[in-house]
Amino acid sequence: MNTTSIQAAAAPKMPPQIPYIIGNEGCERFSFYGMRNILTMFLMTSLLLSIPEELRKGEAKDVFHTFVIGVYFFPLLGGWLADRFFGKYNTILWLSLVYCAGHACLAIFENNLRGFYFGLFLIALGSGGIKPLISSFVGDQFDKSNRSLAQKVFDGFYWIINFGSFFASLLMPIFLAEFGPSVAFGIPGVFMFIATLIFWSGRKKYVHVAPTAGKDPNSFLKVVRTALLTTKPGAGRPGLLLALSGVALAIASLCFYKEIGIVPALCSALVLIMGFGGAGAWAQLDRASAKHGEPAVAAVRTVLRLLVLFALVTPFWSLFDQKASTWVLQADQMAKPEWFKSSMMQALNPLLVMLLIPFNNMVLYPLLRRMGLQITALRRMGAGIAFSSIAFLVVGGFQLWLDDGHRVTILWQILPYALLTFGEVLVSATGLEFAYSQAPLAMKGVITSFWNLSVTVGNLWVLLANSSVKGAAVTSYIQSTGTSVTAFQMFFFAGFALLAALLFGLYARGYEMQENYRSAT
Repeated sequence: MNTTSIQAAAAPKMPPQIPYIIGNEGCERFSFYGMRNILTMFLMTSLLLSIPEELRKGEAKDVFHTFVIGVYFFPLLGGWLADRFFGKYNTILWLSLVYCAGHACLAIFENNLRGFYFGLFLIALGSGGIKPLISSFVGDQFDKSNRSLAQKVFDGFYWIINFGSFFASLLMPIFLAEFGPSVAFGIPGVFMFIATLIFWSGRKKYVHVAPTAGKDPNSFLKVVRTALLTTKPGAGRPGLLLALSGVALAIASLCFYKEIGIVPALCSALVLIMGFGGAGAWAQLDRASAKHGEPAVAAVRTVLRLLVLFALVTPFWSLFDQKASTWVLQADQMAKPEWFKSSMMQALNPLLVMLLIPFNNMVLYPLLRRMGLQITALRRMGAGIAFSSIAFLVVGGFQLWLDDGHRVTILWQILPYALLTFGEVLVSATGLEFAYSQAPLAMKGVITSFWNLSVTVGNLWVLLANSSVKGAAVTSYIQSTGTSVTAFQMFFFAGFALLAALLFGLYARGYEMQENYRSAT
């Protein structure tokens, strides 16, 4: 009895505040996916009717992926505000109110292009700003004494995201068709208000980690700046020259905003600055040791290694987010019941996630371990990228059938949805906890923002690909292959993801895992 009592006392306990965060996330995800999953069809059938029909599909895809870019760009702002000034709780609460205002704009300005786009901007700001903070706020509720429960909660966290997404994907297309855009966009706004109320209700139970980045003399950016600017006797500053080259290329990319659009141009500039700046800092990082100490330099090395991994995940997101644009437009060409809306097919994704997460944890992973296979986070993520590539090979095959005039039932799309969703579970559900666990303690919000920024870059690849096929030379080449532009792009992205999966696997072999959870109190 004594042994049993000791074991019971030593068993880790689930933090009681977790249900408030999970409830908030379920409602917030319903609100987000409720508007997101009807956005492409609303643009095609209502808001963009003034655009010629042959150009409307491309414009709807551009608007959708530009919106997604904003959603996953603003995590940088949210993470910076939380880590430097206001803390995670306050930043989440205030940006949630901005989020609610964005939903209100969509419902009110259904026939006003500028008003509607302003609503999309507010939702991108609110949703994107809180996105890295919610997951890292979950991590803050754990310490080393109950860290073993964190992955289960992150899986549960991802499960509730998809619970909300499933019902939103299923119901909102019906509401749009039956009751119009004001109701279809208004209902998600109500759910976002409920999400904010639930989150506020748990305010006295949360563990609040005070922002430290502003007071930290050894923060990521300060160490990087020291590394780039410090001179070394007898040596030049190749790292600084590399970083400045990135700035020059970023400025040059802005000159092409008329050809590729202002948002892709700005995102391309950001990627160039981060990529060349990170490489330059790595080349001279040892120069920061004297001022900041070896532990701080080691933490920055960890972040830079993570950024390489995140960069290799970006092709996955370029494929994944096209299920709400390219795949919906393909579904429009497929045979289906009259009552079934093309956007409703997206409900398959969250439904499969809810089935696959428990299946993986209770059946697949234990089975693979019994077979002697070690299922690490990085192996899951690499395999997930590869599965997304296979999914696009399949939809590319369907597109060839459609282009040849064959009748293809929409039921065939179940297969690529299953493949892509399996890849999503391996990449995204794993990546949430992986990003948090690898981040140095003072940079949890910012590093999770970089994880979300990988989605922005993924959607940037889509916009750049869409821009490239508008050129005469590329269009002529595609025509010479005998395939349509849509099919060609699908096969291109399949190859893009497969290459990324191979590079990810090679890089992951040399990656040293970290465990950066706070100490038990």
